[in-house]
Amino acid sequence: MTRADVDAPAVDTTSGRVRGLGADGIFAYLGIPYAAPPIGAAAFAAPAPPAAWDGVQPATEYGPTAPQVGYPAPIAALLDNTIVLGDDYLNLNVWTPDPSAGGLPVMVWIHGGAFTRGSNRIEMYAGDTFARDGVVCVGINYRLGTAGFASIEGAPDNRGLLDQIAALGWVSDNIAAFGGDPDNVTVFGESAGAMSIASLLASPLATGLFRRAIMQSGNGSAAADPTDARKVTARLAEILDVDASVEALGRIGVDDMLRAQSTVALELMLDPNPEVWGPTVVDVGMGIMSQFPVVDGEVLPAVPCQAIAAGAGADIPLLAGWNADEFRFFMVATGGAQAVTEEGAAAVLGRAPGGLDHLRTRLAAGASAGDVLSEALTARAFSSPTTEIAESRPTGSTYLYEFGYRSPQADIQAGHAVEIPFVFDHLAAAHALVGPEPDQRIADDMHDAWVRFASTGGPGWPAHGGGEGVRRFV
Repeated sequence: MTRADVDAPAVDTTSGRVRGLGADGIFAYLGIPYAAPPIGAAAFAAPAPPAAWDGVQPATEYGPTAPQVGYPAPIAALLDNTIVLGDDYLNLNVWTPDPSAGGLPVMVWIHGGAFTRGSNRIEMYAGDTFARDGVVCVGINYRLGTAGFASIEGAPDNRGLLDQIAALGWVSDNIAAFGGDPDNVTVFGESAGAMSIASLLASPLATGLFRRAIMQSGNGSAAADPTDARKVTARLAEILDVDASVEALGRIGVDDMLRAQSTVALELMLDPNPEVWGPTVVDVGMGIMSQFPVVDGEVLPAVPCQAIAAGAGADIPLLAGWNADEFRFFMVATGGAQAVTEEGAAAVLGRAPGGLDHLRTRLAAGASAGDVLSEALTARAFSSPTTEIAESRPTGSTYLYEFGYRSPQADIQAGHAVEIPFVFDHLAAAHALVGPEPDQRIADDMHDAWVRFASTGGPGWPAHGGGEGVRRFV
């Protein structure tokens, strides 16, 4: 939407009135603060309510993004990631077909980005297409990297998750004013967003804040042991030459913090030594993530997949899936797959039963060592743990899918993140990721399934059970 669009009706929220924009029967309310700016003494504190305002505040432009650095060149060519810094970045966007409608299903999008990147203002995340189809769609920001997930003495852990919970609390209190049903909220997210949703399913603090959940390309393992997480924080403080305390880290400027955070991530990727970083940081992060949720006993009583297997979120229908070629995004686009030797692939695959036999079979069939390693890592990080979550939940409560559209861009095929513009039905906003002629039929099918699930609790295919019920989008 542009500034030339018509004004949307003013809407009352718990902090004050807001007015958005309307076009083609859809109303957008952008950049609404759901929590106070996390700056100064609040930088490493739990989120606090935003300050109230008088009059009508314009909600016609996207708000700031969480502090972050851009993607490196190979990935930046595929993924859009607009960065606009500003204090009031704990904000959300709402798209609705009719603020006065009442009782519409609600979907809340939690973006990915390895817990260090991303925002709610990326073009392909716009919720206008969901509003077009009768859903009130919300996109949220949350604290990232050190601000959101570093474990620091004197600060609550999992501040990024606490932000997400605060945003869901805002939705519960306010979404009826935008036409939504606060008792019919579906959370959905991709990658770190999907891992966040696994954490929300496991967290007692999120109980009652959503009715259904969708995990796209995630798993339930993304939680570090606090001792291991503190090792990452200690190295960060060492680079900055300060104590690993709230007070010392709170005095560090944004640019210096981001540079140190990037240095830690690179060191971990180049030398993933569990004795240095801790085994849970190395095993869970897989060299891609250095800061992510922590098993703190309050927000996360246990690793999410373990809590889910023990019954957490058992009453919440779950739609979960993966992309057929997830790790090609990380390995092929960056040139890493081409550098993988047969010996290197064997060193990784040999850790699993039958891994070496599988490697030999695939090599004999013409696959490269990089291809086989990418397949194995896709199974390890995405398809296998997602299936295990489904099998640990009550029968009939989980719906599985596999996304198989092959993007021609950088030969990533059905790589990580490729499904997002299909889910949002925003293919035109993502040609760099999906190619110049993506299959609109798949977007129609996926988008319809997500809307149907949020509206009814079923996406249109059988629930997982007995090895059946995996819907393939190809």
